Amino acid sequence: MPLEKDLAQRILKILKFHPRGVTITDLSRKTGVTRDLVSRQLDLLEVSGKVEHRIIGNAKVYYTAQRVPLSAFLCFTKNLILVLDNDQRIVQVNDQCIKTLNRTKEEIVGKTPDEANIPVVSTPEALSVIKSLEREQVITDLRYQDNGRDLFFQMQVIPTTFDDGEKGCTLVLEDITERKKYVRDMEFLARTAMELVDLPLENNIYQYIAERIIEIVPKAHMYVQSYDEVCNQFSIRAIAGPEFHEGLIALLGRDPNGMVFPTATIFEAPFEESLGSFFKTREFVVRSESGGETVSFYDLCFRQIPQEICDAILERFDIERFYCTGLIWENHLFGLVGIFMPKGEVLDSHQTVESFIRQASIALAQRMTADRLRRSEQRFREVMDLSPGAMSIVDSEGRYTYLNRAFTDLFGYTLADIPTGRAWFDRAFPDAGYRKEVINTWKTDLVQAAAGQVRPRMYRVQCRNGEQKTIQFQPATLRDRNQYITYNELAPDRKTSQ
Repeated sequence: MPLEKDLAQRILKILKFHPRGVTITDLSRKTGVTRDLVSRQLDLLEVSGKVEHRIIGNAKVYYTAQRVPLSAFLCFTKNLILVLDNDQRIVQVNDQCIKTLNRTKEEIVGKTPDEANIPVVSTPEALSVIKSLEREQVITDLRYQDNGRDLFFQMQVIPTTFDDGEKGCTLVLEDITERKKYVRDMEFLARTAMELVDLPLENNIYQYIAERIIEIVPKAHMYVQSYDEVCNQFSIRAIAGPEFHEGLIALLGRDPNGMVFPTATIFEAPFEESLGSFFKTREFVVRSESGGETVSFYDLCFRQIPQEICDAILERFDIERFYCTGLIWENHLFGLVGIFMPKGEVLDSHQTVESFIRQASIALAQRMTADRLRRSEQRFREVMDLSPGAMSIVDSEGRYTYLNRAFTDLFGYTLADIPTGRAWFDRAFPDAGYRKEVINTWKTDLVQAAAGQVRPRMYRVQCRNGEQKTIQFQPATLRDRNQYITYNELAPDRKTSQ
């Protein structure tokens, strides 16, 4: 044994001064020992990780291993590291692991992961990977729940050879919770962006907003308010959170949905708010057992809910913090989102929540624009229906899109009878020769007329009941290339011009 130890030291000393490597034959000559003894000693040194070799031609060239001992970086990595021997007993653990697991070394070292009952490592999924390890490194993702919070780790199981040649493995656990959370948040925003685009108009978008926020902040209670800038007031439109709606009904004695909060003084003292103050998420501590500074929840409710009920709400749901942000887009306030967090919890998804709320604000703006257009179109149609003159609108593709009541009274035709220009010409001008003349003059006038120019013509029209009437047509091309046409019945004694 002393001879072998001396030989090992001599070989390592020779290799130290030959960084490019030395063959077995050269080492035998330099040490004065047979090739077999040198070869056997090199095998032992290689197993212990002190030397390495590469093949050059037919020869093995040995050189000093450049590996860093495991103990050299155990204390400097943020990852959790456990070293297991051949019996899968823990022989070494780094300080970061001890700190994260909140366990002492004495409780861990000498035990198997199963016996030590270590979070993450002692789960059935992790133990299965460790026991199935062979020669190749294995990498797997593990999920672990800690006080209701999901934690994610990537575990590397690395085959390890110790100085005495014994085999074991090293577990390296990297906390990838933030990485997973980022991916989850991006997938959430991508999904909700599509859902908001496809959300039917009849769906309650405010309830959708509340439910999606609870999806990413499951411990929260919350409400969503709409804002009426004409009446200068907020109205609760949605409530979400575990038993929050039912609890508020019990405390308020009514359903909170629909409650109105007049805000005539919100932009004045003592509130002195501005549109910009609602754009970013704001945090308010509404209750503090340590005696720290708090904000009155009664004031945050614009003093519209009695003080004793405000206190009861905080007490019943153990609320400590309140977060508020506005549904704002292009300098328009559409509402407020209020998020309540229980004691000991904070909103750690500010960016995701704010990004989603901006998405929802855009969707609300589009809905309100569409609603204004619908109301404007409805008013226009009401005016047309109240008009005593017959009118129609034909789109650029020749389809009749609107007929007022006077049109149906005059001709008897409904939109179902004449959905297209061709159907109209076939019914109104059943004589093929006359129909061809009418179509030709119509096309000529359509090409020559400028936008907005009225081009009157008189034609004989057959009504739905077969009656013939002489009608003055007054078509005009609108800016969107639609045709707006009015129809006046002429006295029977007037001649028809074409």
